[in-house]
Amino acid sequence: MILAVMLVAEIMDLLDASIVNVAGPELEESLGAGPVGLQWVIGGYALTLGAGLILGGRLGDRYGRRRMFLTGLAAFTATSLLCACAPDIASLIVFRLLQGTAGAMLLPQGLGLLRENFSGAELTKVFGIFGPVLGLGGIVGPVLGGGLIQGDFLGLGWRLVFLVNLPIGLAALIVAAKVVPKKPGDRTVVVDGVGAALVALSCALLVLPLNQGQESGWPLWTWLCMAASALGFAAFALQQRRTAARGREPLVTPALLRKPAFTVGLGGIALFFGGLVGSQLVLTLYLQIGEHFTAGEAGLGNLPLAVGTAIGGAVSGAFLAERIGRAVLQIGPLVQLAGAGLLWYELGATGSFSLVDIAPGVAVSGIGAGMVIAALFSFILAAVDDSEIGSASGVLTAVQSIGGSIGVAVFGSVFFDRAGAGEFTAGYRHALIAQACLLVAFLAVTLLLPKKARPEGEEFAVAGERTTV
Repeated sequence: MILAVMLVAEIMDLLDASIVNVAGPELEESLGAGPVGLQWVIGGYALTLGAGLILGGRLGDRYGRRRMFLTGLAAFTATSLLCACAPDIASLIVFRLLQGTAGAMLLPQGLGLLRENFSGAELTKVFGIFGPVLGLGGIVGPVLGGGLIQGDFLGLGWRLVFLVNLPIGLAALIVAAKVVPKKPGDRTVVVDGVGAALVALSCALLVLPLNQGQESGWPLWTWLCMAASALGFAAFALQQRRTAARGREPLVTPALLRKPAFTVGLGGIALFFGGLVGSQLVLTLYLQIGEHFTAGEAGLGNLPLAVGTAIGGAVSGAFLAERIGRAVLQIGPLVQLAGAGLLWYELGATGSFSLVDIAPGVAVSGIGAGMVIAALFSFILAAVDDSEIGSASGVLTAVQSIGGSIGVAVFGSVFFDRAGAGEFTAGYRHALIAQACLLVAFLAVTLLLPKKARPEGEEFAVAGERTTV
């Protein structure tokens, strides 16, 4: 029951990162959402989720993982209700930002709670289930969201993608309160509020101009914000070193930032997941806005990606990464590039358009993505010491989410730049060019990562000892 409630709660959290991808036309009709509003609804959740993950882990250390899990789950369920009741697009954006913050309090507690309540061979089996299920959670979001919107049960339309969290969240909350043992936190842990504020501010200063710049014509303030964001992240790194030098516990172990392979890996995470999340969004936008597919049909358009990702992940995780080492991280993006090239060709086909026309390219892209997803964290974590894995894992997860938010902003702007003139295929093709550029940059980054991955499951077992990130 403990494993079940952890899976349900955390899948619910991860699904909401992509489940609204197919709600664009519905939000436009119902709330008058434009391209920028849609990007904030989707990317805003990932932004506050990523920016708050580091703080969420520390709060679990101080106040207890069970308490923070229940608090985060209750807040996530409540903010889901607020999202479903949003009267206008501005309110929905605010509620999505709050929902991401609640998710940041919830998500970091899962591995620690599993580690607290399982051990030995049983723990190995638990992680064997936990990892793959969570890996598919974000990919199948558009499929589920499309089905809910298409069903239009009780005439609720897009609001169903949030309302579905209510019965699930309440049930998980009741079960978790009964079955998860009470264990106190460590009140000697001091939460670095200054560091958390620097991270949140720097992330906001980066994503804000990326979302608004296209519509505003890239005025001076957008460039100043991005420059201020870079300075903010540099200030955060300096503040973390000073905090550690004073004998206090920083949010991030400073030694991590002095490891070239790890810092390069952070860039690789941002590049890869920015391209993956952004391209998945553009696929859905193209099908709905460009080809006038229903939400359900657009959701099914993401199914080849989910299947391909599962296949690529299985091949990579089962034997390929172990046999060929770091090369799996280079084969994966090459396969994705082949998929993008195939998609480019398929988009140029004449005649009536159907999902079958682009399914091969989407599936090939998914296979390449799955090969990388299954192995990327393990190779980056191979560059850190055992005592640093908990902190490193949290930082990687946070960067993954923030990278996804940046991807939504960048790819959404690229697509809508051409879609605004009615050139939807051109918009999708431009997005494919952007994805190819990110994949080439990621390919270069992989050459600087360790040649061998950390032993499978070791990063989860050690990270679960302490959720501090």
